[in-house]
Amino acid sequence: MIDREQVKKVANLARLDITPEEEEQFTTQLNSILDYFDQLSELDTDNVLPTTRAIETSNITRPDQLQPFTDRQALLDSAPEQEGDYFRVPKIMASNEG
Repeated sequence: MIDREQVKKVANLARLDITPEEEEQFTTQLNSILDYFDQLSELDTDNVLPTTRAIETSNITRPDQLQPFTDRQALLDSAPEQEGDYFRVPKIMASNEG
């Protein structure tokens, strides 16, 4: 069972500023969630495969089709910045070189 002090501690770790009313509300909600997990743990799942689903699903994406892009200049012109035949992007990693 979770108490208000644990909720306050987690809120502090998550850098959340919650009110006493929210502490009480979250304590109740989290305990309800944990009670539900206790109920689920009582189910016999020995013969249930980990990937079993309630409904059948399938991949609905189209297969990839390789197609060359013929208008290179249009592609470069669409970039916010370019340098010669390349896209210019902001530097994201520091270099250790002098």
